[in-house]
Amino acid sequence: MKYTIRVIMILFIICKFNYAYTQTRIISGTFLGNEKRNFYGTQAPSKLNVKWKRYLGKGRTVISRRLGERIWAGAGWTGQPLVVLEDSIPYLIQGAYDHNLKKINANTGEIIWQYKFDDVIKGTGTIWHNKNATNKENEFIILQGSRLGTEHFLDAKIVPSYRAVSYRTGKELWTMNVKWGASYSRDVDGSALVINDTAYIGLENALFTVFDPNPKNAKRYQGLNQPVIFEEHKLYHNNDKKKHKGNLVTESSPCHLGNRIYVASGSGHVYGYNLTTRKIDWDFFIGSDIDGSAIVTSDSCILVSIEKQYIDGRGGILKLDPNKEPKDAVVWFQPTADKKFASWEGGMIGSASTNDYYIQPNDSIPHLAAFTAIDGYLYVVNHTEVTNKKELGFDNKTYYNTPKIVFKKYIGPSISTTLIVDNKVIAAGYNGIYLYEFDKGLNFKLLDKYPTGFESTPVVYNGRIYVASRDGNLYCFGD
Repeated sequence: MKYTIRVIMILFIICKFNYAYTQTRIISGTFLGNEKRNFYGTQAPSKLNVKWKRYLGKGRTVISRRLGERIWAGAGWTGQPLVVLEDSIPYLIQGAYDHNLKKINANTGEIIWQYKFDDVIKGTGTIWHNKNATNKENEFIILQGSRLGTEHFLDAKIVPSYRAVSYRTGKELWTMNVKWGASYSRDVDGSALVINDTAYIGLENALFTVFDPNPKNAKRYQGLNQPVIFEEHKLYHNNDKKKHKGNLVTESSPCHLGNRIYVASGSGHVYGYNLTTRKIDWDFFIGSDIDGSAIVTSDSCILVSIEKQYIDGRGGILKLDPNKEPKDAVVWFQPTADKKFASWEGGMIGSASTNDYYIQPNDSIPHLAAFTAIDGYLYVVNHTEVTNKKELGFDNKTYYNTPKIVFKKYIGPSISTTLIVDNKVIAAGYNGIYLYEFDKGLNFKLLDKYPTGFESTPVVYNGRIYVASRDGNLYCFGD
């Protein structure tokens, strides 16, 4: 009897140990961390010493039949690594221009597995914890997009540019054929939201797509194992097609606020999808191309990036209150200077960030928003305070309130999303990555910088900054 009890206890201890040993926790599982897009990691370092760097490789992509192909290296916009803690070891999920999605040991830079897509990977994926999984392979699932495929053109019958990959094994679980529509793209750059086991994403074909991410429920269709699509909603109006000439591309990632999901579209609209009625019932029209994601603020508003394209006024950052009718929704507008760089004419390509997630109840630090624009300036504003100064808006007709600027510094053009983590600001761009610190008096100090070109958005974890560069490398910076 004693022997039996002892065996049972030993088996219990072994099982408990194995359970603890295989614990997996998602730290940052989607672009900008969560459904509000306001979590960027924990414990930023004070220096940008290179702890390690891993060459990600380079790959071929086809711009169009007319423009031909290009070779791109490293990773670009949005390109933010995802962070998962497994057996107390942090791992990164990084998409790269060599066509491979990679699982990487964040302590060492060692590549654990790679999964090959048909084209370069630009956007950030989403990791979904499938709590009803029947096996370990389906428990944590990466939803990841890519460009349409080097062997495909826009009119191809099949463009499998959105896929589910097992986090544990790196094996494909399903593939979605992204439809050809009014948009001139069938790529996928956005990062899905998963709410109650239902996924929501704006695809570059200009369709807001609601689908079942569970591989168990996928169906064989068009020769592919495809996820079940529940709904599709157009992210444009018919008159947008003429003005934008096919540039109806949705590259942003949706955010969740209240009973709606908000998504910014390349057609120039910010749409609100009602989770109860399952319809789009809120529409704020700007008219520009919009690339950045809408960011939820602590006062239940959203920050929207505006590119200087298709509009008469300047681009910049717009704060909207979606609890109001669209005609009354503007809280403030911070314009950025018109400046041509590469193919852009100015405004914002990346998203804004806030420190809302990091503010404690008794903190004296105000609620800040940070962003870096094509004009080369890093802006930090108090997003809850407006000044008496009004600025001409994006339509070049309406004057809007402006936020209080607490810091502005030239660091060079950027399409990356600048991050605020506690009292640190991390801004990456074409001139390098900059690390600032600010005190309670909002005095900003440059702690360090590293000079190489970045388009991707960094992520922070446990005293390290991880960010991929166009020089081909994934960098790990720290003290």
